[in-house]
Amino acid sequence: MFLLNHNTRVLVQGITGTQGQFHTKAMLEYGTKIVAGVTPGKGGTSFQSIPIYNSVKEALEVHPEINTTILFVPAKFCKAAALEAIDNRIPLIVIITEGIPLLDSLEIVNRAAQERLYVIGPNCPGIIAPSYKCKVGIMPANFFPPGHVGILSRSGTLSYEIALSIKSAGLGISTAIGIGGDPIIGPTIQDVLARFETDDETDLIILIGEIGGRQEEIGAKYIQNYISKPVIGFIAGRTIKLKGKRFGHAGALITSSGSGTAQQKIEALERAGVDIALTPLEIPKLLQKYKIRG
Repeated sequence: MFLLNHNTRVLVQGITGTQGQFHTKAMLEYGTKIVAGVTPGKGGTSFQSIPIYNSVKEALEVHPEINTTILFVPAKFCKAAALEAIDNRIPLIVIITEGIPLLDSLEIVNRAAQERLYVIGPNCPGIIAPSYKCKVGIMPANFFPPGHVGILSRSGTLSYEIALSIKSAGLGISTAIGIGGDPIIGPTIQDVLARFETDDETDLIILIGEIGGRQEEIGAKYIQNYISKPVIGFIAGRTIKLKGKRFGHAGALITSSGSGTAQQKIEALERAGVDIALTPLEIPKLLQKYKIRG
């Protein structure tokens, strides 16, 4: 069992904003059990029959079963909202918001780690567990049929494309998690790999990386030493050669020394025994090499 299951009960912070309303409705339609929302000043109202409270504390007093929260809160208010969730010890905190100041993200991630709470993001698509009909995020649910392939991604859009390629191969997804594209995020690649390794629903892991940082290289060492399940890798930005530039995500930075290039990441993963797909279209063929439950 991964992070989501039949017992997941969700709070939506920022439920009355445009994005909060849109994605709350989509999560509900998928089957996610959303029990409350929070928007300061909107307490006592409701959205889609979901009661809205002025604070996380108020929501928990009425709904102590809440164990997950998702934040659709503007960047300048996101630190306060996330720290409120942390102070109230909600075990799983998913932060969709992008553009959060770096020092705010650092405080959020460090405080959550001190309290042993799990933060996904910031600037991420969230997490989906198709077998449980549970989505805490913004991904298009119809791209993710239930099955036994785990997806770990730094890029939301690419995870959607690769989920479709898995679907085209007649297979499905156990859990897909987008860890976030900012320089400072909650999950590490090795942490998510460890969760997939012990997850009975996952037969194979797909690691979707991108240029910038060293997470994939560190993850490759972890795979070599600790992961027994097969891993397929895809690294975005293979043709980019410029240094000292960001591409797409704020975390996709190639340094002036050349660290963080796609080629470095690919070579590290190959040394760890990972099959590399050069394009998402190659993934169905690579999946055929392995015994995966349908």
